[in-house]
Amino acid sequence: MQDLTLIIPAKNESESLPIFLGEIQQLDCKKKIILDKNDKKTLDSISHMKDIEIFFQQKKGYGSALIEGINDTDTEFFCIINSDGSMDPKYLNQMFENIKVKELDFIFATRYEKPGGGSEDDTIITKVGNIFFSTLGNLLFSLKLSDILFTYVLGKTK
Repeated sequence: MQDLTLIIPAKNESESLPIFLGEIQQLDCKKKIILDKNDKKTLDSISHMKDIEIFFQQKKGYGSALIEGINDTDTEFFCIINSDGSMDPKYLNQMFENIKVKELDFIFATRYEKPGGGSEDDTIITKVGNIFFSTLGNLLFSLKLSDILFTYVLGKTK
């Protein structure tokens, strides 16, 4: 997976980011942490770690972190994976193989594909909200997503 960069947006993740980076250290890909330049606590928590790239976003917000991180990526593929441990990296190899074999532009992971699927932190409000926003996105943008609020995406960088 040397032609893959993990885009890891992080904000106030000084406790979970080092644990998450430990879980993915064996992956043979680039790891790019996207941080706000004022997030010193998170930066200090990972300053001793090797084989990671720190990228300081210019604009504020999660969307800007993703756009700026992807625009600064030089590998053929990128994957957005959150630093809080909410996305299981064990599916990365399968997603990566699928995008290459099936010659896709993007793969979106979902927590709801199988009956009874979901997330440990789901509440009735988040589950209903996800159904609502997924349906709205599918209708308005001709998408085919079952989990629009889950940003575990692997795609071609270009």
